[in-house]
Amino acid sequence: MSQHQKSSAAALAISAIALLAFALDQYTKHVVQRTLLPNESMVAIPHLLRWTYERNYHGAFGLFGSNAALLIGMAVVVLVLFWISFRDAAMQSRLVRLAFGLIVGGAIGNIVDRIHFGYVVDFIDFYRIWPNIFNVGDSCVTVGVVLLLLSSLLASRRRT
Repeated sequence: MSQHQKSSAAALAISAIALLAFALDQYTKHVVQRTLLPNESMVAIPHLLRWTYERNYHGAFGLFGSNAALLIGMAVVVLVLFWISFRDAAMQSRLVRLAFGLIVGGAIGNIVDRIHFGYVVDFIDFYRIWPNIFNVGDSCVTVGVVLLLLSSLLASRRRT
């Protein structure tokens, strides 16, 4: 397989994963908005998990203020930096392609919310063990970053 074919196949894999993550994120947010009113909760797993519809006007973990344009710009910059840092690894590693697809899909899901609503729809509420309410896109970004770290650790172990 030529370098161009490898690059195209990697981009296609990343795009497919990102599209799936984005679609799942947007679908779950749509269901929450149709089912719950803002700040309303529904028990999913007693004593552990609630679905709580929250309009999040702030950045990750409530940080970085509430300026939607600034938050969108920061998300785009982070995506570009991730791509620059991991594009070569993405051509070689399925794990990195999966990770980057999850990060891109989750980030774009939240960017679309900010553009469309001016806030991000959050609803996953592990109220007993985690103070912040989050969404599928946030989960995809977090899992993607953990996979990138794991991939980096595995790559450094192979080099030593």
